[in-house]
Amino acid sequence: MPSNSLSLAAGAITEWKKSPTGIAGKTTSGLFKLEFYSESTVRIVNTRNDSFNDFSYSVVAAPRAVSFEVNENDNHIEVHTPSLKILINKSFFTVSFKTTTDDLINEDDPIGTRWNNGQVSTFKKLQEGERFIGLGEKNGPLDRKGRGYVNWNTDNFGYSPDADPLYSSIPFYIGVHHKVVYGIYLDNSSRTQFNFGASNDRFASFSADAGDMNYYFMSGNSVSEIITSYTELTGRMPLPPLWSIGYQQCRYSYYPDREVISIAENFRERDFPGDAVVLDIHYMDAYKIFTWDPKTFPDPKSMIKKLKEHGFEVVVMCDPGIKIEEGYEPYESGKKEGIFIKYPDGKEYSGQVWPGWCHFPDFTNAKTREWWGNHFKDYVALGVEGFWNDMNEIATWGNMLPDVIEFEMDGRKGTALEGRNLFGFMMSRSTYEGTKKLLKNKRPFNLTRSAFAGAQRYTAVWTGDNVAYDAHMLAGVRLVNSMGLSGLAFTGYDIGGFVGNADEKLFARWMAIGAFSPFFRGHSMINSRDSEPWSYGEKVEEISRNFMKLRYRLMPYLYSLFYEATQNGLPINRSLAIDFTFDDLVYDHRYHNQYLFGPSILVAPVESSKDLVKVYLPEGEWYDLFTDQHHAGSREIVADCPIEQLPVFVRGSAIIPMRERAGVNTRDYGDVLEVHLYKGMHVNTFNLYDDDGSSFDHEQGNFAKRNISYNPIQSSLTLSATEGNYTSPYKKLKLYFHGFTDLNSVKVNYQETNIQFGEYRFVQPISNYDPVGSMPEGLKINSLKYIVTDYSSHQLEISW
Repeated sequence: MPSNSLSLAAGAITEWKKSPTGIAGKTTSGLFKLEFYSESTVRIVNTRNDSFNDFSYSVVAAPRAVSFEVNENDNHIEVHTPSLKILINKSFFTVSFKTTTDDLINEDDPIGTRWNNGQVSTFKKLQEGERFIGLGEKNGPLDRKGRGYVNWNTDNFGYSPDADPLYSSIPFYIGVHHKVVYGIYLDNSSRTQFNFGASNDRFASFSADAGDMNYYFMSGNSVSEIITSYTELTGRMPLPPLWSIGYQQCRYSYYPDREVISIAENFRERDFPGDAVVLDIHYMDAYKIFTWDPKTFPDPKSMIKKLKEHGFEVVVMCDPGIKIEEGYEPYESGKKEGIFIKYPDGKEYSGQVWPGWCHFPDFTNAKTREWWGNHFKDYVALGVEGFWNDMNEIATWGNMLPDVIEFEMDGRKGTALEGRNLFGFMMSRSTYEGTKKLLKNKRPFNLTRSAFAGAQRYTAVWTGDNVAYDAHMLAGVRLVNSMGLSGLAFTGYDIGGFVGNADEKLFARWMAIGAFSPFFRGHSMINSRDSEPWSYGEKVEEISRNFMKLRYRLMPYLYSLFYEATQNGLPINRSLAIDFTFDDLVYDHRYHNQYLFGPSILVAPVESSKDLVKVYLPEGEWYDLFTDQHHAGSREIVADCPIEQLPVFVRGSAIIPMRERAGVNTRDYGDVLEVHLYKGMHVNTFNLYDDDGSSFDHEQGNFAKRNISYNPIQSSLTLSATEGNYTSPYKKLKLYFHGFTDLNSVKVNYQETNIQFGEYRFVQPISNYDPVGSMPEGLKINSLKYIVTDYSSHQLEISW
C-alpha cells in the first residue's frame, strides 16, 4: 500500500509469539492477536492501544487450547488446525482463511484493516457469486449482496419495510460461495457499518466508529454449523415457560381491569386457545414503572387471580425511564443508590418519555442490575410471570440520545458510543436475572424490543412498531428469518400490525402466517380498530380459530424445537438458506419469504390480496399439509391461497408429533399423542422433548426425551425408551401414515395391529354465510391410514 495513505493500516508484523490458544504480537501500528475458540472458530484482533481489551458482554465462551501448527516464511505466517488454514501477510497484516484442502473461504482485500479518523474497518475481497445472509434485525432481501447497513439501535416508529437501522443490532453475518460457508461476528458495541458490496465491486467491509477491530471468524460445513458455532460463542436461549409460546393478546392498551377480564372471557366463550393477556402502559399510574393506576386497576391481585382461573398469564410492560418525582420510590432509591446514567460532570442524564422527564438506570452497573431486579418483587407477589422490556433503545422524545453520557461498563467506564447498543440487552438481562431469582423455581417470560448479540441468553425479541399492510407483514417474516440466522431463536412480530388498521383479509392472512412463528402475539395501538381474533367478522374469526388451534395442536413439535434451540442454537423459523444454501432460487425475490418451521414444515407466506401464488419447493419430496397432495422437489408450482388457506408443505420422511386436540391453552395437553409420518426416501429422526413447562426442574433431569427414527429401507419407525424422570401425560399414540398408499400390515413390537382409516382435517371448513348454497367441504385428507396403540416410556418398534 502507498506509504502516504491518509488512513492508517494495521501495519507490518514486527514480532510474534505462540501461546496455547493462538499467536499474538506487534505490528508497526499496534498489537495483533489470533486466538482460537475451537478448531474452526478464531478471534482476530487489531488494536492501537498498549494492551488488548478482552471484555465482552456478548461472548461467553473462553479461548481454548486447540491443536494447531505455526509455520513462517518470508511473506506469511501460516497457522493450521485440523479444520482450518489461516495465512497472515507479514507486510500488510491481511488475513486469508482456507479449508484444509486449500479451498479459499474468505480473504482480506489488499486494503486490509485500517483506521480512518478513529473509525476502524476491515475490507474483505468479494468472491465470485458470494452471498451474505443474516445480520440480525435488518430489512431487505435474504441475500444482502449490494447493500449496506448500520448498527445503531433506534426507536423507529412505523418504519418502512426498507428502513435501517431498527431496534436491535446483531453484527454477525454468514457468507456463502463456491460450496463453502463461513461466519463473521464483529464484537464491538459501538456504531458499526456493514457493506456487502454496496457502491463498489471490490470488497465487503465492516467498520466500527470506536474501539478495536475485534472479530470472530467461523468456518463450517453448513449454515447450521455456523449458527451452532456462533451460539457456542455468544450463548443460547434458556427454555421459556410453555405458556409463552402460546397465543398472547395485547393492545395499547386494555383498561380498565374489567376490559382485561372480558378479553379473557371472550377467548374462552368463543373457543379460542390463548395463554396470556399483555398489559401496555395504561396499567401504570401516570406511566410510571412499578406502579398500578389506582382508578383503572384498583385491585390487580384480584384481576390476575381471575385471569389465571381462566388459564391466562399476565405480561406487563416495563419501560426503563424513571420519572423524576419526589416521593416516587424508584426515583428516590435510584438517586440515593447512584444507579442512573450520568453526564461527564456527574449530573444525572434526563430524557423525556411517557411519564415526563426521566432518569435512566445504567444496567452496565452490577449494583443497578440488582436494584432493578429487586423492584419486580411486587409484580411477582401479584402473580405476574411475564415481562416486556420496551422503549429501551433508549427511546426518548427527540430521539437524539447524547453520545457523551457515561456508562459504568462494570468498572471499565464508557460513553453512549459504546453503551447505546447495549442498553436494551443489559436491561433485558437485568429483568431476566431479577425475576428468575424472585420467581424461585419458575421460568420468567422476558421480551425486549432492543437487543444486541448474546441477548438470546435472556430474552425473546419482537420486531417493534410494524404497520398494517401486506409488504410490512412479509418484511416481518424476513426479519424473523434473519434474526434466526443470527442466534435469536425466539422472535416474532405484532400480528395484524401495530400501526394502522388491518382489513379483514390482511388480519386473517397475518394470523395464519403468525401461527408458524416462534413468538405468537396480536397487538394494535391506541385509536385503532379492535384487533382481537373475533373483531373482523365471522369468517375471519373461523379462519383465526383454525390456525390458532393448529398451532396449539403442534405444541409437541414446537416445544421440542425450542428445546433444540437451547442445545444447538438453531432457530424455530429457518430460512431456506439454512438447508438449501446453494440453491439459487431460495434467494429469488419471489421465494425469499419462504421458510421452514422447524426441520420439516415449509411455509410460503403470501399477500392477503392473492388467491394463487407461485411457490418454490426445494430438493426432495413434499406433501401439501392440508390435502396430502404429493409434489416432487426442485420445482416451482402454483398453489391455491384463498384467504382461508395458507400454502404449507411437509417434507418427505418428516415426523410431526401433535396433540389430538388444541385445548384451551398450552397446558391443556389431552392424553393422546399423534405422530404424523410422511413417506420419504431418507432416514430421518426427530427428538421429542417434554417437561413440566414451567420450572427449572428439567435441569435436574425432570424431563422426558425420546428419539423417533424413521427408516424407509427397513419400513420401520422406532420410538426409543424415554430418557429423564418426567412422566408424560399421554396415554395413547396415534400414528398416521401419509403417502403410504400400499400399507397393508403394521406391527407394534412385532405384534400385528389393526390398521384404521378415515377422513382427517388439520383445519375445519369455513361456514358458508351465504344463505344460498351448501356448506363447503374444506381441506381434508381422505382415507388416511393410522394405528392406535398404548403410549409408554418403553421403546416402541413399529414396522410394516
